[in-house]
Amino acid sequence: MKTLKKIIIAIFIVPIFSLTVLGDEILDLYKHLHANPELSWQEYKTSDLLAEKMEELGFSVTKGFAKTGVVSIYKNGKGPVLMIRADMDGLPVQEKTGLKYASKVRSLYTDKSEVYVMHACGHDVHMAVAIGTAKELLRNKNKWAGTLMVIFQPAEERGQGSARMLEEGLFEKFPRPDYNLALHVGSTLPAGTVAYHKGYAMANVDMADITIFGVGGHGAYPHTAKDPIVLASKIVLALQTIVSREIDPLNPAVVTVGSIHGGFKHNIISDEVKLQLTLRSYTDEVREKIISKIKRIIRGEAISMGISEDKMPTLKLRDEYTPALYNTPEFVDIVIKHIKDSIGENNVFEVPPVMGGEDFGRFGRVEPKIPTFLFWIGGPSLLDWEKSEKGEISIPGNHSPLFAPDPEPTLKTGVSAMTAAAIGVFNEPR
Repeated sequence: MKTLKKIIIAIFIVPIFSLTVLGDEILDLYKHLHANPELSWQEYKTSDLLAEKMEELGFSVTKGFAKTGVVSIYKNGKGPVLMIRADMDGLPVQEKTGLKYASKVRSLYTDKSEVYVMHACGHDVHMAVAIGTAKELLRNKNKWAGTLMVIFQPAEERGQGSARMLEEGLFEKFPRPDYNLALHVGSTLPAGTVAYHKGYAMANVDMADITIFGVGGHGAYPHTAKDPIVLASKIVLALQTIVSREIDPLNPAVVTVGSIHGGFKHNIISDEVKLQLTLRSYTDEVREKIISKIKRIIRGEAISMGISEDKMPTLKLRDEYTPALYNTPEFVDIVIKHIKDSIGENNVFEVPPVMGGEDFGRFGRVEPKIPTFLFWIGGPSLLDWEKSEKGEISIPGNHSPLFAPDPEPTLKTGVSAMTAAAIGVFNEPR
């Protein structure tokens, strides 16, 4: 595994595609998307714009699929079907980058409160790269044959968009892909680079709500009550033993209690406490183990406190579940070979997996399974990245209000890498 400390002999000196035709147009599109983000399931203007761009290119376009999704098909002779996916939704984050094209958008969130909205996870990059890649592939359509399927997916940030697209028949109503490709911009790599990981690259993500019941009473007479705050404290501590003592240390897992709420006055013992958890794993087996052990712990601790059967704690898993991303190793090898040929071997790095989530992995889980690969592209400027390596600055990560990729080299790398990957896949012997 190459280390990033040995980067950078020649970032983007000899890309296979010059992007001279696309540069300004794609950059302008990116800035527009960045300045006009929309929340999950609200991507109406974004999807309209993207659909218009794809129609102009000559794609057969279906709008409003899975509410706000866009499916674009271009047939270029006989050959495999390749799906390229880009996600569209922004986050409820107030942008603080100070960019001229910074978002000032406010919108209604799920609870109907008004929030600021920002493309703090780089989906604006993903969309612009997808459009740029489509243009490049059509400009070079004499170099490949097959069916190109470009989809713009809603609600990735809520882990729901891919599920809904599949539920509504994405692979039945449209050509079933032979391969799935996507990319994600990050902050741990400099712009001009690509990173990848074979196998499990991103985690299963579950959001869990635990409600703990007790018997309320006066704080001066605790013996007359059954304190759910004490019970919650015992449960929080016991949950820490799942990863440390019940999961194989070689199988990554995370159980984090991110929120605890109970009571409202100093001298009143509450009758209820709520916990909010995030659970992370790679394999489905470990995921199921974590969930089953949580159920055992909350029930066991409640019994130990003498909680009656009708007041046993409850565990609810939210529907924002994101399955683990598994990058098919053989497919990764094929794609990375072509990316290295495009942007230079010295700019491509194998990196460790992460415990973040991405619902793109669902598209590869259908039976029979489809070879699937999501790779990373760098976002920070090379200068900033070098300063961060020296400890002089800290680069804001994804979901930060300060997240701001260096647009031009980031977009060029994304389009070059994805275009080269696509042409290579289309021409790969089957």
